[in-house]
Amino acid sequence: MEKTDKIYVAGHRGLVGSAIVRSLKRNGYENIIGRTHSELDLKEQADVRAFFEAEKPDIVVLAAAKVGGINANNTAPADFAYENMQIQCNVIKCCHDYKVKKLLFLGSTCIYPKMAPQPIPEDALLTGPLEPTNEAYAIAKISGLEMCRFFKKQYGDNFISCMPTNLYGPYDNYELQGSHVLPAMIRKFHEAKKNGAATVELWGTGSPLREFLYVDDMADACVFLLENYDGEQHVNIGTGKELTIKELAELVKKTVGFEGDIVWNSDMPDGTPRKLTDVTKLHSLGFHHKVDLEEGIKLAYDWFKENVEQARGM
Repeated sequence: MEKTDKIYVAGHRGLVGSAIVRSLKRNGYENIIGRTHSELDLKEQADVRAFFEAEKPDIVVLAAAKVGGINANNTAPADFAYENMQIQCNVIKCCHDYKVKKLLFLGSTCIYPKMAPQPIPEDALLTGPLEPTNEAYAIAKISGLEMCRFFKKQYGDNFISCMPTNLYGPYDNYELQGSHVLPAMIRKFHEAKKNGAATVELWGTGSPLREFLYVDDMADACVFLLENYDGEQHVNIGTGKELTIKELAELVKKTVGFEGDIVWNSDMPDGTPRKLTDVTKLHSLGFHHKVDLEEGIKLAYDWFKENVEQARGM
């Protein structure tokens, strides 16, 4: 990558894309372009082609996607599969047709089998059944990363993929019906504290083990891979550290300052019992995360408090 390269970040206003833009700028890349959904619907093939024809980006980061938590994935699986595949097919093909120098495709660790070995190595992909509660999204993301690999294999395109673990931080989705577990907890505990509630109800048993990565660490890893990695296999991005959802809840509760009780609704699904990434490959390339979970939750909560109305509307 050259500092003067024109870099298109698809999804530049979301949790992931906005962090990548911040990281690119910190690393001296200023020629960054983006389009909002109202300006460019990535599901519309003709519109995507017209954009690439007009802008001719040198580097593309595909961080745009339809995302959501267990409830959203369970209730709209067709939408998650179809819309994500539309976005991916349109952008990846245009990157090939318009001879983009490098494409970074972002997936998710939900691509791995439900009962994958722990920690999960990159080569666990496609070795077993997926977690049913996010199967549609996972299949779409698997299709995207495999498409990148196929274009590299057939045409020699410099298309790489990475698989971030669970992310959190500024510009996350805090809308309870569609958010992931950590931002949902932040909002629930915040509102309970503000309203003087005695309890907060959380889904499941609290027993699943999860890994969480502050989004700016993820973005720095993405820029690192753009600068240093051209391999065919995707790369896990994570911390290599885990905790139970119950431990996470206590940490968020402490950070927010809620003094009531947590009630676990065990009638609701837990999702995958354990999901920890093997980050040996990322570490061997020379990258390690910097923000620990307690510090990251405080940063995320501070952002939420300052942007609470905006956070509600995401």
